[in-house]
Amino acid sequence: MCLLGRTGVSSRPKQQPCATMLVSQRPEAVLLLADGTVFRGRAIGAMGITTGEICFNTGMTGYQEVFSDPSYTGQIMTMASPHIGNYGVKTGEEESGRLSIAGLVVKKFSQVWSRPGGTGSLDDHLREAGVVGISDIDTRKLVRHIRDHGHQNALISSTEMDLDVLRTKLAEAPDMAGLELSSRVSTRSPYEVGPEDAAFKVALIDFGVKRNIERCLVERGCRVRVFPMVSSLTEVLDWRPDGILLSNGPGDPGAMPVSVALVKEVVASGLPVFGICLGHQLLAESLGMRTEKMHHGHRGINHPIKDLTTGRDEITSQNHGFVVKRSDAEANPTVEITHVHLNDGSIAGIRLKDRPVFSVQYHPEAGPGPYDSRYLFDRFVDQMRAAVSAKRTPQNA
Repeated sequence: MCLLGRTGVSSRPKQQPCATMLVSQRPEAVLLLADGTVFRGRAIGAMGITTGEICFNTGMTGYQEVFSDPSYTGQIMTMASPHIGNYGVKTGEEESGRLSIAGLVVKKFSQVWSRPGGTGSLDDHLREAGVVGISDIDTRKLVRHIRDHGHQNALISSTEMDLDVLRTKLAEAPDMAGLELSSRVSTRSPYEVGPEDAAFKVALIDFGVKRNIERCLVERGCRVRVFPMVSSLTEVLDWRPDGILLSNGPGDPGAMPVSVALVKEVVASGLPVFGICLGHQLLAESLGMRTEKMHHGHRGINHPIKDLTTGRDEITSQNHGFVVKRSDAEANPTVEITHVHLNDGSIAGIRLKDRPVFSVQYHPEAGPGPYDSRYLFDRFVDQMRAAVSAKRTPQNA
């Protein structure tokens, strides 16, 4: 038996089976990639078969927040960090009301967990959510394979081992390019968070929002009303907001013409607008700039960005597989490129030259990740403050 650790560290029993003993008791599982590559390991989470686009996250911590980020809908997540599950899960740290990933791939999966305030094991959390996963594979080899060969669909199975059967199921999985997914995760009815007497009112259009975006706005004195993505501009403006935030979310922005049309109306409203991730891409599409699928995307909490407006560099949290075409952004006379990714030079932020509208490709709210970019929420609040002040100032004769 393995000792859990010091008394009081966790509410679980002091003695639990060693992780090495538990591994041999778990059923076999298989990971099949669309290009025919096969990995064999052990089952974790729920038993079954799942499909999705294979991707990887380079973060060392924050797996609970990652797995519950709605932007990961439809994706099989590979964690580059070799040990997952060792600190369990904790109620209140989810970024949405459910786990969003389509499946999970890890190297070493710990069913033994220890954490002050922890409320359960990751394995139980995955089972309850119906998330199928696989462990004990060479994730270094898998990550290198994805980086070399690019995004592709994959399948995890812990109930069917016949590769011919699995290849048939995998072939039926839809490609992420051209796939609209936000409607699966957007709220069905409006709701509000923050104090009723807040200094500013922010209308947040939900394409798959993370809770930490709401928290960052509330912390800055905002009352936030979260609107379904199918809301009309009239419904949004009837609430009389001081600014509008376009949230993150999953899927291909090029497959969302109705949302693009809504964002075009939002920009024309004259209110301050802040777009995050998918919101950034939809803003670009509404301005006539195209988005394109990346080779394997940016996902992790250590991505370097340069803010061209200040010259400062920042480390950011990112999760996206699409990007705004640089040539389109450079050719648009109304747009200024404000942020670039220092690894590949891709567009990471834009703003309009003639109105208070800006967006970034990454996640300034983090959760998980560094706080380097939270100043962007302050910029948004400053723009709302300026707009409100201008509205209240009497016009001179």
